[in-house]
Amino acid sequence: MPTPPTPRRDLLRWQFDLTWSLAGIHLDTLMQDDFLWEPTDLVWTVRPDPEGVWRPDWADTEPDPMPVPTIGWLTWHIGWWWGTAIDHVEKRTAPAREDVHWPGDGAATITCLRDLREEWVRVLDGLTETDLDLPSAYPWPADAGLTIAHLAGWVNAELMKNVAEIGHLRMLRAASLA
Repeated sequence: MPTPPTPRRDLLRWQFDLTWSLAGIHLDTLMQDDFLWEPTDLVWTVRPDPEGVWRPDWADTEPDPMPVPTIGWLTWHIGWWWGTAIDHVEKRTAPAREDVHWPGDGAATITCLRDLREEWVRVLDGLTETDLDLPSAYPWPADAGLTIAHLAGWVNAELMKNVAEIGHLRMLRAASLA
C-alpha cells in the first residue's frame, strides 16, 4: 500500500527531483579523466592504498587554506554522507567514514550515485508526516532539536552544493583543454 501524500514530503521530493535533474547535466557528461583531474597543487583527491582500495584524503580539522576537492573526492563524499543519511533514516548503523571507499573509476561511481538516488527515493517516498517529525541526530548533534524533515532538506542542499562543485570543476577542466 503506497504511503499517503504529505505536503512536506512532496515538497522535499520535488526539491530533490529538481536537484537530481541538475546533477544529470554534469554526471551524464563526465569522462574518466575528469574524476582525478587536479586543478591546483593543493587538492583533496582519492588514491588507491597498497591493496588497491581507493581512499579519500581527509583531515579531522579543516586545513587552512582548504584544499580544492577533485571530482573523485566529491563523488566519494556524496556517497559517504548520502549513504549515512539513508542508514540514519532506516535506523541502521552507518559504516565508519574510513570504511567508505571510492569505487575506483568513473562509470562505477556514477552507477553508485544512481543507486543511492534510487534508495533515497524509496526512503523519502515512504516517509509519513509522523516520520518527518522524528528527531534526527545526523548530520548535527542529537541535542540540536532537528528532525528527519530537516535531514531530508539538508540532503537536498548538500547534494545541490556538491553537484555545483562537480559542475564547476568539469567546466574548468574543459576550458583548460580548449
